[in-house]
Amino acid sequence: MTTFVEVVVNIPQVSGVFHYHLPPELEGTISAGHLVTVPFGRQTVQGVVLQTVTEASTPETRPVMSLLDPQPVLSAAQIQLAQHIATQSLTPLAACLSLMLPPGLSQMADTLYALTPGGEALIQNGGRKTEDGAEPPGQTGLSSPAPGQELTKPQWKLLALLAERGPLRGRQIDHHLPRKRWRATAGALARRGLLTSQAILTEPTVSVKKERMACLLASPDEAVAQMDSLGRSGSPALARRQKMLQALLEMEDTLPAKTLYKLSGGNSADLKQLATRGLIAIEEVQVWRDPLAGMEFVAETPPELTRAQADVWAQVQTALRQTAAGESAAPCLLYGVTGSGKTEIYLRAVAETLQQGRQAIILVPEIALTPQTVRRFVARFPERVGLVHSGLSAGERYDTWRRARNGEIDVVVGPRSALFTPFADVGLIVVDECHDGSYYQGEPAPSYHAREAAATYALQVGAVCLMGSATPDVVSTYRAARGEWTPLSLPDRILAHKQAIAAWQVSHSRYQPLEHDAETIDLPPVEVVDMRAELKAGNRSIFSQALQDALVHVLEHGQQAILFLNRRGTATYVFCRECGYSLQCPRCDIPLTYHVNTSGRQDVQTSGRPDALICHRCNYRRKMPAKCPQCGGTKIRQYGTGTEKVESEVQALFPGARTLRWDWSTTRKKGSHDAILSQFAAHEADVLVGTQMLAKGLDLPLVTLVGAVLADVGLNLPDYRATERVFQVLTQVAGRAGRSPLGGQMILQTFEPEHYVILAASQHSYREFYRQEIAYRRELGYPPFARLVRLEFRGQDAAQVEESAQSAARQLAAQDDQRNEIIGPVPCFFSRVSGIYRWQIVLRGPNPTVGLDEYLLKSCRVEVDPISLL
Repeated sequence: MTTFVEVVVNIPQVSGVFHYHLPPELEGTISAGHLVTVPFGRQTVQGVVLQTVTEASTPETRPVMSLLDPQPVLSAAQIQLAQHIATQSLTPLAACLSLMLPPGLSQMADTLYALTPGGEALIQNGGRKTEDGAEPPGQTGLSSPAPGQELTKPQWKLLALLAERGPLRGRQIDHHLPRKRWRATAGALARRGLLTSQAILTEPTVSVKKERMACLLASPDEAVAQMDSLGRSGSPALARRQKMLQALLEMEDTLPAKTLYKLSGGNSADLKQLATRGLIAIEEVQVWRDPLAGMEFVAETPPELTRAQADVWAQVQTALRQTAAGESAAPCLLYGVTGSGKTEIYLRAVAETLQQGRQAIILVPEIALTPQTVRRFVARFPERVGLVHSGLSAGERYDTWRRARNGEIDVVVGPRSALFTPFADVGLIVVDECHDGSYYQGEPAPSYHAREAAATYALQVGAVCLMGSATPDVVSTYRAARGEWTPLSLPDRILAHKQAIAAWQVSHSRYQPLEHDAETIDLPPVEVVDMRAELKAGNRSIFSQALQDALVHVLEHGQQAILFLNRRGTATYVFCRECGYSLQCPRCDIPLTYHVNTSGRQDVQTSGRPDALICHRCNYRRKMPAKCPQCGGTKIRQYGTGTEKVESEVQALFPGARTLRWDWSTTRKKGSHDAILSQFAAHEADVLVGTQMLAKGLDLPLVTLVGAVLADVGLNLPDYRATERVFQVLTQVAGRAGRSPLGGQMILQTFEPEHYVILAASQHSYREFYRQEIAYRRELGYPPFARLVRLEFRGQDAAQVEESAQSAARQLAAQDDQRNEIIGPVPCFFSRVSGIYRWQIVLRGPNPTVGLDEYLLKSCRVEVDPISLL
């Protein structure tokens, strides 16, 4: 009897499932979750088996071609989660399943392009002029073309690329010709017989890593007896082989071949010679690429809980035991200010989960947080923790994925992708800093929020979802207030363990000690400085007098300071005072940012180049002009302030201060986050200047001052969550100060001191912010009182993009759905990015996804419940 399987093919834009039959050689080896190759049209593609079926949907089916992994790559629970994400995000299931496979394992079909002999001859011998009369690139002076054989510039460019690089896959050409519509060009060249195209499926780029190992096979006496006969007397080969054999005798263990080569200066031929003589055995052994290997961790003993922590832990423990017994538990939302002890609750929850024989997933919002967080968990659970994030190599991520699938680790720590770790029995999902926007994936499709996916996944598998934040997003707090989620709360005070207090009293005796039985300390005071008054007083510096005085105090006392500004660069725009011209990116229509490469410092963004104007959207760059490009005037200057400017101002005011900068420009290399944090934690710098990366859960006890250089940044953007984001980042960055008995303070510089966000942040009052924000959301009809769907239309032709948006709006209006409101179409706030024009329509209502036409969805980019409308 023929076995049929239902397969989702790995072509993200293809919806639906397809039926195939199993050939005799694959009968009994394939089930739900297996990764296979199947024919699809004229292509060979990867696919994931969803289930076996008794009958096929078509009378004739094609066979499954091969099985790529003997074990299922997805569990039944993961398939169910992918189906949920596909339904919620209006995205094909294939795109959602691909989220759950490690990089390099999942491969999509591609097309291989190559020159034909005629194309090669044309490049070598027959230079052709282009249709506009210009010589083709690199072909000046070659023979003239035959009539009617002219090629366009794009055609010449593609032919020249293939001649130089050889056959290339479509994705490789995308890399060489970004933002070019070269596929139509390739089609025209193929019709003229100048190139060929062939559908291909590349092999997975990751595999099991094996290492050659050697061990002593002969007895020690026999090995010693043969030492002098391993080569010609006095020869280099004899010396190398003797060193190899001696190393194996001394270690009395298996050694990697590369270690023997290093110790002896030998090679594989020497190793084979020893094996041929029967002295050693050589074997290939699988090795794990573990990013935590070689890192030192100090074992940690659980501290005694405070009274408030004990109350919260009792509720979390009850939920964990409830789910372990087969009952369901609502997601838990844990509110607690920065430093209140949320992480210890997470650690206790993981210990309880592991004791039940289940596994735990710990989500953190940024790669920058991952090293610090993973140290806490590895110290508590040695040999049981895995690490996942995009900064690791594909091999490291693949091996962590395999170890989790095999049950060799029980805990994984990482950003949103860690949610898809293939654990067999997930008992706990922690979402730390659950308010953070990095949990949302906008591009590529599917657009989904890891916090929402985690809550759903926990309910599906019978786990506890524990979400923590000092500034929960308004929608989450509203759910907890309505009883949909379980609200938990720690007091608005910073935890101070007695062990830490004692250590600080010994090393910092000049500071006032805390009371002997103190468990917590107050939140750092916040001073709001009105920068309008500073200007009136004649202070033109970016630092208020209060912030300058505070920096002096910190530096004199050997402490540390953090200066926060959510802008990169030295100046945020370049402006001509004669004609009003502002230099903008020609591809994005946004102001260019001025970056200076100071002497003696290799800035990652400028990479040792001269000062430059850079687009923070598409990385377009140009030199700073001496004259205005529009009027030719010389009064063209840089204005505004970025992190580079803040750093240079600190160095000018305090020449002896050691500074570090932590922003996107300085953290692009692998390991740079951990390197900067380690430097600052080791007190190798006095002042850390950075963007919102500084707001993410860093525990730095020497930091006693946080200065928000311009708290207003982002406050007045045309987005319903703009005020929420500013409040969150100000509150979070304030929590970097006062994390020890040294105490601390925050100075908040602003031009809008009366704004409710500034007032609430200065009082550390989430409740006051929520009270006002929820009232505004109710009045304006934004989440949680309505849901949103954002339809974005893109293209290189501005008129066509606008017409597509207008046509979609007419189609939506014709449905006459009174429950949903149509906002737009309008150009996006960033109306042009990398040369692509953007228009959007926002649907607002109780369920705006209902009734959306499938054809309409394919014509635009869709975001359900977007976190930003910019």
